[in-house]
Amino acid sequence: MSMEETGTEKTSIELKPGTRLASAVCDAEVVVVKGPSALPSDKAALTCGGVPMNLSGAAGERVAPEQPDGEGTLLGKRYTDEETGLVVLCTRGGTGSLSLAGRPLRQMATKPLPASD
Repeated sequence: MSMEETGTEKTSIELKPGTRLASAVCDAEVVVVKGPSALPSDKAALTCGGVPMNLSGAAGERVAPEQPDGEGTLLGKRYTDEETGLVVLCTRGGTGSLSLAGRPLRQMATKPLPASD
């Protein structure tokens, strides 16, 4: 689960496969490939640049990143949180870095293709 802030109340966003999320600080967008194992909802915020991500297509203003330094998010790359098993695929790159419950997500290594000799 992730928390989305709307005004003064927070609504829960379920991080299940197929959920599309957009950053509030940059152009980054991701889709959840594999949801996290059981997580306490108060620690499950998926963030980009330190700001909770919104459902893709939800109207919202851009805000300044709370964590301006980072590697950014690269188009076509998968990111994972080893502790929970969450895997997301970046469908639109951006300058903000992804994290879950305050832990940076790690970019997954690509698997080499078999030789076609």
